Amino acid sequence: MEKTNTVIIGASAAGLSCAANLKKRNIDYQIVEKQRQVGYAWRNHYDRLHLHTNKSASDLPFVKWPGEVPKYPSRDQVVSYLESYCKTLKIKPIFDTTVAEIKREKDHWQTMSDKGKILSKNVIVCTGNTNIPKSISKPGLESFPGKIMHSSKYRNGAEFKGKKVLIIGFGNSACEIAIDLHEHGALPAMAVRSEVNVVPRDVLGIPSLQIGIYQSKLSVKLADILNAPIIKWKIGDIGKYGLKKSKYGPTEQIIKFGRIPLLDIGTMDLIKKGNIKVFGDVTRIENKLVSFEDKKTGEFDAIIAAVGYETGIGQILNISPERELDIKRSIKRRQMFGKDNLYFCGYYVSPTGMLREIKIESGFIADSIQKRQ
Repeated sequence: MEKTNTVIIGASAAGLSCAANLKKRNIDYQIVEKQRQVGYAWRNHYDRLHLHTNKSASDLPFVKWPGEVPKYPSRDQVVSYLESYCKTLKIKPIFDTTVAEIKREKDHWQTMSDKGKILSKNVIVCTGNTNIPKSISKPGLESFPGKIMHSSKYRNGAEFKGKKVLIIGFGNSACEIAIDLHEHGALPAMAVRSEVNVVPRDVLGIPSLQIGIYQSKLSVKLADILNAPIIKWKIGDIGKYGLKKSKYGPTEQIIKFGRIPLLDIGTMDLIKKGNIKVFGDVTRIENKLVSFEDKKTGEFDAIIAAVGYETGIGQILNISPERELDIKRSIKRRQMFGKDNLYFCGYYVSPTGMLREIKIESGFIADSIQKRQ
């Protein structure tokens, strides 16, 4: 049985940031990762993926992005950055280690894994918001004869050339996958259930994230009021193209629901040109024929479910769904620091960018742990 001050679960951006901050404060820790490499999720996202937030506001603690990397780094450049981050700061995760459960025992935590047990005063959970792909359930889905896949399994559109592909969802991954399918000669369409917000990624060369940082001292409602004319100018009336505009502004949507609006990198232009079709929510599937809530129908050769992920926090903590929901609510309210020496990093959805938030959050966590030494 091993002992350490702090166990960090997960070796992607959040886990590595926490390790860097603890190391800086000379606090003993162990970082465990179930995969064989850092940044596993990034390695397995679709080929076309780029950061939707600019690199100047997306670096991790103590290490800047290399100067030659473009403003919006590619998936492979993010992976290289994470690998270099480990080497530069001499962070050595314990790979191939699956944590089955962590539980509280008197004044310490027990982390049970397939490699043994670790006792620690503190635990930081950094397994992320994209840990477990959500499944979809639609009436008649079992009758669909074509390929059905979660967006986490999508790599590129080469195999879908000339095929009609339905993407269920309208998040940033869904919309970039739609662009990728079009670029590979597929015929993409999107089934959109919810009301949405669409924000330009850049305004006159300035990243929207940077504008969000400048406005972070303003009230949520005031920020959305100020941004509304810019969004209307850059994006237009999305209702003309089959989308339902959210009654909440983009910033309020993030704060209230933890949902990122679409940072548009070309999807809306393709929708306006008719290269990407938009439908309402799926109501019924009968073989290749799909019916939608807007009374439209269409035949498709493949379905890609871009319906998001589960955190898996409840499994690691071995808690009830009700308790897991309480923790998620606490995270959303930024009240996730240190109850019973248990911390969560990389779950709070911020209007100023996830990587920037991870950098800030990991510092808060390390300060809290240091004060409790």
